Amino acid sequence: MQLFGVDIGGTGIKGAPVDLDRGDLAQERHKVLTPQPATPDGVAGCVVEVVRHFDWDGPVGVTFPGVVTGGVTRTAANMDKGWIGVDTAALLSERLGGRPVTVLNDADAAGVAEMTYGAGRGRTGTVILLTLGTGIGSAVFTDGRLVPNSELGHLELKGHDAEKRASVKAKEDGELTWERWARRVQKYLAHVEMLFSPDLFILGGGVSRKPEKFLPLIDGIRAEIVPAKLQNNAGIVGAAMAAKATKPATAAEEGPG
Repeated sequence: MQLFGVDIGGTGIKGAPVDLDRGDLAQERHKVLTPQPATPDGVAGCVVEVVRHFDWDGPVGVTFPGVVTGGVTRTAANMDKGWIGVDTAALLSERLGGRPVTVLNDADAAGVAEMTYGAGRGRTGTVILLTLGTGIGSAVFTDGRLVPNSELGHLELKGHDAEKRASVKAKEDGELTWERWARRVQKYLAHVEMLFSPDLFILGGGVSRKPEKFLPLIDGIRAEIVPAKLQNNAGIVGAAMAAKATKPATAAEEGPG
């Protein structure tokens, strides 16, 4: 089965059809830059561009970098504040010609994908996925069950939101070496570990393509730390998984009886 996922980020908006039998992209993803300012109207236009690139006309799952409840975006730390309180599912559905649209937190989507197809598959206990990018997203699982909208990137670290110190954007803006950045990530992980005592950390986002650059530099953490297997495609895959809930089942999918 193929469904479509779109991952909205602070710097880029990317999407593709996803093969849910394999948990991987069915075609090479299409990416456009996130408009600045990242207003609802501007971002919605980019989502439409990504979907139309593939001539897709079915249900669409979309991630958003903030708290999402019932399709409504409640926070927008790295996006225009005009998103707060917007029925984003309805907005995108209208802009996409009435297609069913499901919207969820970006890290939650990535986490569900990793727990189903990737580094968290078959793992029990407490698992925390952290996406390191423009900000820090989080997805918390207990015995495979998601606790939605955890937003652990906004924990206080050294008097600031943790993502202001330990995100990839913080590394780039501060021109930090891998060693200095890894020390910041280590302090952040230690703080999260103190609060949640996880069995496993999964580190995702684009930086998961380069685990050898920083993971060997992190120590003093009790929990196992692994890179995300789906890397920066996890959000797209998780978004498509969410879209499956809005797709009417065919007779073959429903089975006999």
